[in-house]
Amino acid sequence: MTDNPAAGAASETMSDILPEGSDAPPQPDGVAKRAAYTIGSAGILAATFSDALGVAGRHTGIPLLGSIELVQAAVVLLASTSILIVTLAGGHATVHMLTSRLDPVTAHRFHRIAACLSALAFLLIALGSAWVAAEMWSGHELTELLHIPIKWLRLLWIALCLMVVGAFLRSAWSNRP
Repeated sequence: MTDNPAAGAASETMSDILPEGSDAPPQPDGVAKRAAYTIGSAGILAATFSDALGVAGRHTGIPLLGSIELVQAAVVLLASTSILIVTLAGGHATVHMLTSRLDPVTAHRFHRIAACLSALAFLLIALGSAWVAAEMWSGHELTELLHIPIKWLRLLWIALCLMVVGAFLRSAWSNRP
């Protein structure tokens, strides 16, 4: 046991995310999690590879034009799958100051309300993104150097936002607190 109060607070914080008695992050156990891990992994590999090539090219005098565009496209994969993975794992940050003092039934009701509000927020984000995608669909929006089509990245973002909505709704109606 340490005398450092900050160390105790950090371990209590991690207990919200990690399974009891485990230091390992949540593992994918469903089709959606496996797909999200695969897409996210491809995104991080693409971002790392293109950025490494870009840096090496700048130092050797053979620049990789468009490496920033490749990283930006990979970030769409990373960000959207990260949000989905955290939602499916139930790892979003929560404050337990109030709910830890309530009886389990009331705390579960608050959990359901929070999950429904989160689902609503992501539904609104998906609807706004779909609106932008619909407006720009026939505009042939491409990146400047590599001409990467933006509409497919938008569609992926919208689909993953809707999967997050589904995950929050499933969490809201589950029987586990």
